[in-house]
Amino acid sequence: MAKKSAIDKNKKRIHMAALHKEKRDTLKELIKNKNTSQEDRFKAVLKLAALPKNGSKIRVRNRCEVTGRPRGNYRKFGMSRIAFRDLASSGQLPGITKASW
Repeated sequence: MAKKSAIDKNKKRIHMAALHKEKRDTLKELIKNKNTSQEDRFKAVLKLAALPKNGSKIRVRNRCEVTGRPRGNYRKFGMSRIAFRDLASSGQLPGITKASW
């Protein structure tokens, strides 16, 4: 089990990323647009830099929903390989069967 503080910090980052998503997207579009003046683009860069770092989507860490483990996660299931194997072996994941050939 991961530390509670790490799990809570990641949840806070998810919330902040959702909160600042629209503002970041509009500023990035303004920066990428070649038709805007250089002054406006520079101001947009400064505004983007003034936003909180944890408001960026890239700062969010994929964690296991069951244990909070940060590594070895399957995106499709949202859990780590260890938790996935335990739940699949006990038959708690519907539609998952062990391969045999």
